[in-house]
Amino acid sequence: MRGRVLNYSVQENSGLISGDDGRRYTFEGPQWREQDLPVPGAHVDFQIAEGAEEAVSIYLVRETAPVAGPKSRVVAGVLALFLGWLGVHKFYLGYSGQGAWLLVLAILGFALILAFGIGAIVLGVLVIIGIVEGIIYLTKDEAAFQEQYVKGRKPWF
Repeated sequence: MRGRVLNYSVQENSGLISGDDGRRYTFEGPQWREQDLPVPGAHVDFQIAEGAEEAVSIYLVRETAPVAGPKSRVVAGVLALFLGWLGVHKFYLGYSGQGAWLLVLAILGFALILAFGIGAIVLGVLVIIGIVEGIIYLTKDEAAFQEQYVKGRKPWF
């Protein structure tokens, strides 16, 4: 059966799972078969103890992000070289969180230039990140690029 962890108490070493069947199942810590502690919202696979509303043999379901289709390392490299300081190459590769950070830092850098003149340092660091990543993307062979940055989801360098 599949479900989601609703809660878990470390002190009591027990928790509650909402099954996909709409029922709730209690569980004890020893039934959790993973190294990390259960967290609310975690998607789990479990068995139901005979004659009880208790979950046993609980395993975390490893949810993988859908794999994007192949991305061009040349396009990613050129975007990184010329617009990397804005995070455009990150958005292209599907790393929207990292792209958003670079974009926010670029805006902050421009604001600091206008306000204090020190934003050039921030923008300089962003430009260096873009150039370094662009060179890395362009010098990797296609198979290694796809494996590391598209399938492997390696967000930085």
